[in-house]
Amino acid sequence: MYVLGIDTSNYTTSVCLIDEAGQIVKEARRLLQVEQGERGLQQSAALFQHVQHLPALVESLGDLSGSLRAVCASARPRRIEGSYMPVFTVGSGMGRALAATHGVPFLETTHQEGHIAAGEGSAGVVPADHFLAVHLSGGTTDLLEIKRLADGYEIAELGTSIDLHAGQLVDRVGVALGLPFPAGQHLERLARESAEEQVTLPSPVDGYNLSLAGPESAAMRLIAAGTKPADVARAVEGCIAKGLEKVLRKAVEEKGVKAVLIVGGVAANLYIRERLIKRLEHRAVGAKLYFALPNYSTDNAFGVARLGLQHLS
Repeated sequence: MYVLGIDTSNYTTSVCLIDEAGQIVKEARRLLQVEQGERGLQQSAALFQHVQHLPALVESLGDLSGSLRAVCASARPRRIEGSYMPVFTVGSGMGRALAATHGVPFLETTHQEGHIAAGEGSAGVVPADHFLAVHLSGGTTDLLEIKRLADGYEIAELGTSIDLHAGQLVDRVGVALGLPFPAGQHLERLARESAEEQVTLPSPVDGYNLSLAGPESAAMRLIAAGTKPADVARAVEGCIAKGLEKVLRKAVEEKGVKAVLIVGGVAANLYIRERLIKRLEHRAVGAKLYFALPNYSTDNAFGVARLGLQHLS
């Protein structure tokens, strides 16, 4: 018997089928298409693409007759009052219809909780019921305090980005450098051509919060001045890594919580990962970092399916 997870985010249409041990049986994803030079999609355009993609992805899972135990979908961005985004209605609507057709429960969760659960599913479960998490993506740059619940996570926001999110900084600078959108993997590849820290961007840190609009403006000035594209790309990575290091060090010290789970599409960046491990797992800080595998740092339905299974337990 399987649990089907569905996630329809700003970037990806995703389905994932897991067994009762929480192991992936089959999954399928499709990135939303963004025109060259554009920096994202309007909700109506993203929603339309999900409507086109999702039936084919579900069909690719094969005949599910008699094998489904439940269907779980991410119905909103976060577990907070008023959290809403139209794209998630596609996945929750399809999930509700599938559950009714197969005569199984329909369960709802949030996109953010799905990222955390996918992180634990691929990085190994964090051995604590109270830990810190960082969610880095195009729509979130959040420092979170996490406590486990029977059906997911109680999430308290400690800090966020007060203007641009980390993924937006990467995408906006990447597009300005002529890279495709979303720019994460392309910018990371470009940055490897740079020597370490040839140029830097302003510090984005304000307490537990990050402010990335200033670094974006500084990056655009570097591009206009003819700075080597690879050096600008590395400067973006360095800015995000340094900012995260500072806010996480502060949180570890002030909250007394050593375990840190890092998830979201930007968390797939290896340069950022390696810098955080080097600085925060140093004995002077004593943190223990858990990273989702790169394939499960980006938007996916694996965590959504895991939360559905957890809800049934």
